[in-house]
Amino acid sequence: MAKTFLQVQNQIAQLQREAEQLRKKEADGVLSRIKEAIAVYGFSAADLGFGKTDGRVSVPKNSVKNRAVKTKKSSELRAPKFRDEQGNTWSGRGPRPAWFKAALEGGKSTDELLAK
Repeated sequence: MAKTFLQVQNQIAQLQREAEQLRKKEADGVLSRIKEAIAVYGFSAADLGFGKTDGRVSVPKNSVKNRAVKTKKSSELRAPKFRDEQGNTWSGRGPRPAWFKAALEGGKSTDELLAK
């Protein structure tokens, strides 16, 4: 007998519910055996690979979003690479400032504008 799409979807949902119930039941047994073995053999968190080892902290792979990301502060100034007679400076990074463009159009070369 041919099954309809809806019948197959219902069967999948039922099987997923059964699978989850079996997983929970088996997990409870596994967890109790693990706890018993830890108590009997006196394992520590470090023995099991948790906590600090060699000065490093183990981080679960799924906790990437919880880690702090090092970013460069915008307040960190770079030494100026270019300077003009009026004291304008530019680090050489990012878009060229208007004073730099004007100096080039006025006949100056980039070598002449290098900060010394």
